[in-house]
Amino acid sequence: MTQDTTTLAFQTRGRGLLDITQPVRRWVEARAQRTGLLTLFVRHTSASLLVQENADPQVQADLERFFARLVPDGDRLFEHTQEGPDDMPAHVRAALTQTQLSIPLLDGRLALGTWQGVYLWEHRLRPHRREVVLHLLGE
Repeated sequence: MTQDTTTLAFQTRGRGLLDITQPVRRWVEARAQRTGLLTLFVRHTSASLLVQENADPQVQADLERFFARLVPDGDRLFEHTQEGPDDMPAHVRAALTQTQLSIPLLDGRLALGTWQGVYLWEHRLRPHRREVVLHLLGE
């Protein structure tokens, strides 16, 4: 078994899903491993990771609308508002989603389905620089 790690940095445009499939795929395919497991971990408390459909952008828009209804900005329930009305809702959104993903590696490639992509989901309204740690364990 061999291991390899890296940290990829991404600049988000503000709230929404950012497709990070290609940079992740390029890094994995440059490694010598043929089979194994890729773990991705986002190093932030107001962003998350998601495997989701990559064909129809309405899926992403629908997810955003659903979360806007579920965890609205400026909800008076929240006391933690030091960075604005989207601060605590961003933390709740991240808590309800995933900060870590595991994707199998088969024949040197990510085992994603035909319509699946890997997304970094920014939960804050303004752009941020986000880091995703990749750890590949395989042979």
